[in-house]
Amino acid sequence: MMRKLGWSDRRIGWSAGMLVLLAMGTLTAKTQQSDNGSANPAALVNLLIGTTNGGNDYPGATLPLGMLAWSPEEPRNRPRRHVEGVPGSMRDDHGRPAAPGGYEYTANRISGFSLTHLMGTGCAGAGGDIPFMPYVGEVTSSPASDEGAEIYGSAFSHDDETAKAGYYKVKLENGVTVELTSTLRTGAGRFTYPAGKTAVMLVRTANSETGSTDAHVKIDATNRIVSGSVTSGNFCGYLGTTDRRSYYTLYFVAHFDAPFLSTGTWQDATVRAGTSEASGGTTFGAKGFVPPAKGSGGWVVLDTSRSASVEVHVGISYVSEENAEANLLAENPPGSTFERVRETAHSAWNDTLSRVQVEGGTHDEQVVFYTALYHTLLGENLASDVDGRYRGMDGKVHSLAAPQKAQYSTFSGWDVYRSQLQLLTLLEPDVAGDFAQSLLNQANQNGGEWDRWTHNSGITHVMNGDPAAPSIADILAFGGSNFDARAAYKSLLLAATVPTAHDLSKEGCEVECVGQRPSLDQWLKLHYIPVGANAWGPAADTLEDATADFAISELARRMGDDSTHSQFLVRAQYWKNIFNPQATSEGGYIQNRNADGTWPKFSPESDDGFVEGSAAQYLWMVPFNAQGLFTMLGGNEKASRRLNAFFYKPDGSLAVTESGGLHAELNNEPSIETPWLFDFLGQPWKTQEAVRKVLNSIWTNSPRGMPGNDDLGEMSSWYVWSAIGMYPEIPGRAELVLGSPLFTAVHIRRPAGDIVVKAHNAGTNAPYVQSLKVNGKTTTKTWLPERFVDHGGTLEFELGATPNKHWGTSAKDAPPSFEP
Repeated sequence: MMRKLGWSDRRIGWSAGMLVLLAMGTLTAKTQQSDNGSANPAALVNLLIGTTNGGNDYPGATLPLGMLAWSPEEPRNRPRRHVEGVPGSMRDDHGRPAAPGGYEYTANRISGFSLTHLMGTGCAGAGGDIPFMPYVGEVTSSPASDEGAEIYGSAFSHDDETAKAGYYKVKLENGVTVELTSTLRTGAGRFTYPAGKTAVMLVRTANSETGSTDAHVKIDATNRIVSGSVTSGNFCGYLGTTDRRSYYTLYFVAHFDAPFLSTGTWQDATVRAGTSEASGGTTFGAKGFVPPAKGSGGWVVLDTSRSASVEVHVGISYVSEENAEANLLAENPPGSTFERVRETAHSAWNDTLSRVQVEGGTHDEQVVFYTALYHTLLGENLASDVDGRYRGMDGKVHSLAAPQKAQYSTFSGWDVYRSQLQLLTLLEPDVAGDFAQSLLNQANQNGGEWDRWTHNSGITHVMNGDPAAPSIADILAFGGSNFDARAAYKSLLLAATVPTAHDLSKEGCEVECVGQRPSLDQWLKLHYIPVGANAWGPAADTLEDATADFAISELARRMGDDSTHSQFLVRAQYWKNIFNPQATSEGGYIQNRNADGTWPKFSPESDDGFVEGSAAQYLWMVPFNAQGLFTMLGGNEKASRRLNAFFYKPDGSLAVTESGGLHAELNNEPSIETPWLFDFLGQPWKTQEAVRKVLNSIWTNSPRGMPGNDDLGEMSSWYVWSAIGMYPEIPGRAELVLGSPLFTAVHIRRPAGDIVVKAHNAGTNAPYVQSLKVNGKTTTKTWLPERFVDHGGTLEFELGATPNKHWGTSAKDAPPSFEP
């Protein structure tokens, strides 16, 4: 039986139980005074950056890698009825949120404040579980029938909104002021109702962002508790039936400090005043979206006669309602006041963000930098409870085994293997090691198959390639060693050599192919993925599989398995089998290839055969063997001309986004490694110029200030690395290719040894490296070896406003490339 806690008196002193806030897997750095006197980087975070223009980030309250994220949900703006000739009216996506993060800056209506969120994804989002909505007035119709939240939702103005690290506040047009803060697995809300009005709290248990197949709510008026659960999933489910299913259940327990005057529930279109229990999900509809008038929930009328402000303390768990209560007792116990939870959340963010201290730059540049670092640390989510239990991919409850301290979920592999996991590991190797073990646990619970995109306790198969291999190799290369690396290696090696039934199946294709290595049989036979295979884009899949094989070769090297290292280094070069030297009159391209070896019709600006990018953009995606690619293009001189045409328009201006399929698109993953390739060509000033152009133009201190989906912090991590002046170009290895720092000083505090970057004359108009010292010794190399990451060190840049075309230009200065 669930223990009843005494939450009615908020005046009880602060409990020491809150000190567990940073335990069980959160980032644990201690706040240190920054070199420029600022110990409050959390105050620089602008949570509204990335909330429009497709960024899909959310502004609510959470902690680094937290399980709970309490943030607004907004419905899409659309006509209420079909209007002849108006596209989009009476569409099939009823109930779809305004944006996948639940929040879109240009929207102006809130339907609730939900307890979980995904950060910066595409599709239609997911999570957004258990929205709480304060309402003023009588409940006379079912909230399930309130399409567009026009009755029970409320408009608001951004003038009445505050979003800070660990804290969110908004005054709604209905008169209620909402304040939210959080711990790792719990939240605290303060809702201040207008005097003399009927104060209602709706708990829309069934209304997850993508719907639900089941939901339960129970109201205990005597103990002022609302509890229940929702069963959901359906990430990208509207794209096909493979993912149109539930794969997790979230349990919650909410304690109120105000008495309940009355209660009620609803189920579908039926309202039942005076009741205290209801069940029923929304379903996913015919097309994967929430249909109208479906779902259940409950409401309470609150007694605000003693205080207009009502505090709600809520715990969540993916294991059980009892565990949600235990999480609440441990992290947010009786006596915890809203202000104390808020202060502790702010301190937790300061502790984490202070890992990286910057000096110089403009105020806006510092804001964008710390906001990007903040977003980088929201990608993965804590999944285990305070007792170490968690729900596995097999639907069973598992317990952590030492040395693992926390189980994490939410893995957007296609995105985060490129630079987000490397940054996380650089700053917190033990946390990253726990994440690597989490991925291995997921695979073991999923019949040995590593999924590309996992969400809570579910596999979704979204995107392409096999990103688990470079992800594990990234974490190991950057110092995350506290996981069973040998078991992970053996599992990944088996998956890359023995085709499974899922690998041979077309189920879910194109976007959600169920296999870990779709068409692995073709890869082993033809040494490329041909047209007609199980794939989203055969040419793109070939490139991703080549990167995965390179990562396995690196894992083999670190395991001392020399023969497998050599074998997979050869396999990593299979990308050459889809390079057509006569693709166009200007030269060769990577393109689709038929199983019989012939080449289909081709256009470099087309995305045929590719994933979220064109052939011209994918041409450069061989980050582990840039020199091998340049050789295929006819040598460095011809490759240089091609890369220049990719980045520069005929008038000489840089083309870094929205310039068409023949040019770079630095708002999405396929292009983000390309500006660093100038280092490999002996033209590092062009890397410095292009990267700075991106930092200064498409990243800004505004809601539109993020280019495209943030993708669980991947794009934000690109900004952080670039502003520091380096980038992990080669998946599975820890060399860092160099650009130029945005700030005059950067100090990265880390267990393996600090990294200090000094940049004399740094500034917006001085992106060009004139000279560099590494640990006091002058160098012309445009990259740092793995041992720099292993031990730390000091970089001293001299920057200027004009390019130094003599620094870093010789072949011996270029970063390494890898082939047999």
